[in-house]
Amino acid sequence: MLKNKYPIDPALIRELAQVLTDTDLTEIEVAHDDLKIRVARQITVHTTVAAPIHAQAAPLAAPATVQASVAPVVIDDPRKHPGVVTSPMVGTAYRRPSPDAKPLVEIGTVVKEGDRLCLIEAMKTFNDIAAPRSGTVTRILFDDGRPVEYGEPLMIVE
Repeated sequence: MLKNKYPIDPALIRELAQVLTDTDLTEIEVAHDDLKIRVARQITVHTTVAAPIHAQAAPLAAPATVQASVAPVVIDDPRKHPGVVTSPMVGTAYRRPSPDAKPLVEIGTVVKEGDRLCLIEAMKTFNDIAAPRSGTVTRILFDDGRPVEYGEPLMIVE
């Protein structure tokens, strides 16, 4: 019976949950011999999208120095972009190879397939993230030194 073979320590589960909260990760897995414990949390993101106001009555007069305009709301999902570069692992993403170095790429940098775009540190190992295609970096979607998840969009190379 599992209960006798592997006594589960509730304090360990709480400590792993605290690691998730402290590091802003969504899941963590610990394995020891045949015992494997996975703790995951679901993050709900609430977004507010401003909708244009359609007035039925005459609009209020605005001061001459103020110009009001309503721009259409554009929802851009970088995961669906054909030039998206995603994280191949969970870890901490860095734009520069060392704290005092300049970033590997900036918006507008022209890269060739295989060029180093950024680094992801996982388990004290730095992994190069290379450009999957030649093109220009048009968007950088992560903050330097921030944890990233597997499959999270990192950059757009067009």
